[in-house]
Amino acid sequence: MIVPMKHLDLVCLASDREATVAKLRDIGVVHLALASAGGDAVMSAKGDVTSAETAVRLILKARGKAKRDSLDVRVREVGEVLAISADCDALRAEKDRLEREIRAYEPYGDFDPALARKLLDLGIGIGDILPARLPEMRLSKMREKLERVVNRIRIDEAKMAASDDEAIVRKFPQLADRVAFAEARELLEDRGTVSLVSGWVPATGAKAVLAGARECGWGVLLRDPAEGELPPTLIEPPRLFRPIAALFSGLGIAPAYTEADVSVPFMCYFSLFFAMLVGDGGYGAIILALTLWGWRKYRTAKSPSPLLGSWLVLLTVFSLATIAWGVISNNWFGAGLPFAEEWPTAKWLGDPTYGNMMFLCFTIGASHLVLARLWNGICLINGADCLPEFGWAGILVFMYFVVNAIVGISSGVPTWSYWLFGVSLVLVVSRTRGIALGMLPLNVMSAMGDIISYVRLFAVGYASLQVARNFNGMALELNLPMWAKVVPMVAILLIGHGINFALAGLAILVHAVRLNTLEFSNHKGLTWSGYAYSPFRKH
Repeated sequence: MIVPMKHLDLVCLASDREATVAKLRDIGVVHLALASAGGDAVMSAKGDVTSAETAVRLILKARGKAKRDSLDVRVREVGEVLAISADCDALRAEKDRLEREIRAYEPYGDFDPALARKLLDLGIGIGDILPARLPEMRLSKMREKLERVVNRIRIDEAKMAASDDEAIVRKFPQLADRVAFAEARELLEDRGTVSLVSGWVPATGAKAVLAGARECGWGVLLRDPAEGELPPTLIEPPRLFRPIAALFSGLGIAPAYTEADVSVPFMCYFSLFFAMLVGDGGYGAIILALTLWGWRKYRTAKSPSPLLGSWLVLLTVFSLATIAWGVISNNWFGAGLPFAEEWPTAKWLGDPTYGNMMFLCFTIGASHLVLARLWNGICLINGADCLPEFGWAGILVFMYFVVNAIVGISSGVPTWSYWLFGVSLVLVVSRTRGIALGMLPLNVMSAMGDIISYVRLFAVGYASLQVARNFNGMALELNLPMWAKVVPMVAILLIGHGINFALAGLAILVHAVRLNTLEFSNHKGLTWSGYAYSPFRKH
C-alpha cells in the first residue's frame, strides 16, 4: 500500500530555529524539500563532502604509484590530504619546468652561468657558443634540483598512499548530516520573531510530530493533501515483498502518490523474467554463491545496511528462480544433464519449433496485462468507470488468441473469443469520448503488440543459450593435443561465459525492467512520476 501523507505547517520562535531543526531530525519522520536549499551554509557543507570525496579518490589513485606502508605517516584528515596533493601538483609542475630547461641547455654542456656573464661583461667574444638566454644555474645544479624535486614527489605520493581513506569514509554520514541540517535550517523561513517550515509526514508519524510540538511549543497544522499537491510516495508492501523497494530505489523510480503500489506483481513477475532472461541454472548457482558470500559478510558487519539486506534478499530470490528455471529447462552453462533430457518440462521447453516457448511467453504477457486491467476494474467497481477496464481485459484475452494463431501456435481463434471481443469493445466504447474514441483502433492493435512484446523473454534467453553453446563448442573442439588443450580451453570457457553472464545482466536491466515499467504500467495506469519519501533524519 501507499501510506497516506499529511501536509505539515510548523511555526516556532526564530530564536529556537536551531533547536527546532535538531528536534525534527531526532523525530525523523518529516519529509522536507531539502534539495531546494542552496545558501552559503549549505554550499559550504556540500563543499566539505566534495573535498572528502576528492581526498578518497586521490588516496586510491596514489595507491597505484607508491607502497602504502612505505612511510609511518597515517594521514587521516581531508585538509592534510588535499594539502599534500596541492604540494605534489606544484612539484610536478616544477619537475616539468626543470626537465624542459635541462633539455634546452644540455647541448651547451655544464658551464657556469655566473662566469659566462662576467666574460660577456668584459667584452670577451663567447656569445656565439652560448645560448641566447643564460640559465639561472649550471646544468649539474639543475639535475641535482630535479633529483630533489622527484624525491619530494615520491615522498608526497607515499604519504598519500599511506593515508587512512577508511577514516575519511567513516566521516561521510556526519558530513551528509551536516548538509541536511544546513538545508533544513535554511528552509525555516524567518518571519519577524517566528520561523515557519512546511513538509510532509506519513499519517503513521503524525503522533510523533504532535508530541514534539507539545514538548517544544511549536504551532503545528496537519492536513490532508490539497488538490494539485504531490506528496512524496512511501510504499509499505506486505512484509514478504518489502525488499522490492530496494530495486525501486536502485532504478530511481516511484509511483505517484495517487497511483497504486505494484510491489507484489512487480516482484513476482520480475523474478520470473530474471530467470527466463538469464536462462541458465549454472549462472543462477553462481549468483546464489556470491549472494551467500554477501550474506556471510553482512551478518558479521558492525552496522549492516538495511538496504544491502534487501538487495541480498532479492538476489537470493532471483538466483533461486534462475536455478529452478535451469532445472525445468535442463540448461546448465549451455549444456544439458544427460539424465534430465527426458524430463517432460525439458522436452516441452526444448521443442525444436520453439512454439511452446513462444506460447509460454505470450501466456505470461497476457496474464501480466490482464492482471493490470482487472485490478483497475476492481478498484473502480463502485462506478461505471470500471466497465472499460473489464472491456480491455477481454480485448487482451482475444488478442492473446489472435497472436497464437498468427505465429502458428494454434490453428485458429476460438469462436467464443469473438463474442468476448465484441462485448468487451462495447464496454470500452461506452465510456470513451472525443479523441480517445478516434484512437481506439490503434489502441486495440497496440494491445496485440504489447502481448507480442513478451516474446523477448524467449528471444533473449535463447540467444544467451546459443552464445554459451558456441563457446562450449569452441573450447571442446580445439585441434590440439590434450596437454596443450587444457589452458586455452579453460580460458575460452571463462571468457566466453563471463561475457555471456554480463550480457544477461544487461538484458535484465533492459527487458525485465521494461516489461514491468512500460507494458504492464501502461495498462495499470502507472506513470512512475512520483518521488520517494525521504525523511529528515540522522544517517
